[in-house]
Amino acid sequence: MRVWIFIPGDSGAVSVGADEVAAQVVELAKASDKKIELKRTGSRGLYWLEPLVEVETPEGRVAYGPVKPEDAGSVFSAMLAGDTGHPLCLGLVEDIDFLKKQNRVMFARVGTIDPLDLHDYQAHGGLEGLKKALATKPADIVEAVADSGLRGRGGAGFPAGIKWRTVAAQEATQKYICCNADEGDSGTFADRMLMEGDPFLLLEGMTIAGLAVGAVQGLIYVRSEYPAATKTLKMAIDIMRDAGWLGEKVGGSRHAFDITVRRGAGSYVCGEESAMLESLEGKRGEVRAKPPIPAISGLFGQPTLVHNVLTLASVPIIVAKGADAYQALGTGRSRGTQAFQLAGNIKQGGLVEVAFGLTIRNLIEDFGDGTASGKPFKCAQLGGPLGAYVNEDMLDTPMDYEALAEAGAMLGHGGVVVFDDGVDMAEMARFAFEFCAIESCGKCTPCRIGSVRGRELMEKVIAGEDRQASIALIKDLCEVMEEGSMCAMGGLTPLPVKSAMKLFPQDFGIAPDETKKGGKNVVAQGT
Repeated sequence: MRVWIFIPGDSGAVSVGADEVAAQVVELAKASDKKIELKRTGSRGLYWLEPLVEVETPEGRVAYGPVKPEDAGSVFSAMLAGDTGHPLCLGLVEDIDFLKKQNRVMFARVGTIDPLDLHDYQAHGGLEGLKKALATKPADIVEAVADSGLRGRGGAGFPAGIKWRTVAAQEATQKYICCNADEGDSGTFADRMLMEGDPFLLLEGMTIAGLAVGAVQGLIYVRSEYPAATKTLKMAIDIMRDAGWLGEKVGGSRHAFDITVRRGAGSYVCGEESAMLESLEGKRGEVRAKPPIPAISGLFGQPTLVHNVLTLASVPIIVAKGADAYQALGTGRSRGTQAFQLAGNIKQGGLVEVAFGLTIRNLIEDFGDGTASGKPFKCAQLGGPLGAYVNEDMLDTPMDYEALAEAGAMLGHGGVVVFDDGVDMAEMARFAFEFCAIESCGKCTPCRIGSVRGRELMEKVIAGEDRQASIALIKDLCEVMEEGSMCAMGGLTPLPVKSAMKLFPQDFGIAPDETKKGGKNVVAQGT
């Protein structure tokens, strides 16, 4: 009887030895009298347990982890013997609490299938959305996306249906679908996991979008730090094209659509949609003035639908199962599921896909199991390096767009970076300005100059020089950056600074009432 063993080929798992473990399993299998099949999958997102090794049994897949190279021999023997008493045995994968409490929709196949096996993809529900889309009027596809309540998962939460309607309504000889895979926020890795673990889902979503709005060309802008994702996507595109699902006649229909992958230019600002378009055109990655918006005049001046990876990955599910099924998940105006990424000082870091509505506490305590250091929790930063901090008093805030906005925070791309009580929030505020100074495209003065002045002022505060005067200048500077910056790079930099001062005034050597004045929060301009 053939024994199936599964080991992730995901970059996160590889970084902690998955390739070495897989190589040892291959050697051990050669010496075994049993027939072994090793399948490399994506990661299930339990990163504190990687490398996670699974074996198929009559009851289901049984997991072992974290399996270090020196553990491979004993784990291999245990898997062949059906020994679930091994110290690294975690039992049935489906019974692992971290996974059991999730609602995997976008990531349903990640960790289960071979990412580059199209037959495996179809056997697990893949291409159902595209097949249905080919038999549906384009306008009806657009309305299904609008009715689903899908919002951009890149940070801004803008209703996807509005973008689709706008692009579809434009008269043009050429339209584009651009996938923004420039995942640059600290503590985020969901886009990479999906591109490496289920690339066909993204390609299927882009193809459906092309059919719906009348585009024949798609481009995926992948950050330069993701070579494995780039390689996997290019191979997946070739497989889809050879199978007839991309090219001049998609699925044998009269519709044409093809996709190319472009390597990003290494700039954080290129995560902003217009800067990404500039980079795709071979120019310096600088933010464009709006209007016009990309949906009307985007790539090379043509109507362009810009979304991030997870937004487009939601489309096949919406089309296949219907807008109502997607609407049934979530809360308020935040529909569907979100891939939250737990990172920083947290015991169980990884990916959590659940419907909108759970609280920050649920994520950090129930899924993350508290701080990795064991020290008391102090705060978490939501939504990347330009996101606000939340403290203990805010942990019961629901993780949805409106609730977080009301609390002065933002969801962003779903990243949650945890800190214990050893963190110095004045230093974190200084870092926010420094990060902006380094990553600014330099096109507008408030961002280019304001970030440098902000860093200098924070250094004075930390050194105890003219502290009250410096704090007053920082407040004025934050207002200028919020109101005068062209994009969210400069406009959001004050958010972590102001939230840090408000929640932890003692770290700045100021009285709590000194933090009550300041500028307004702005909304992220992601995709």
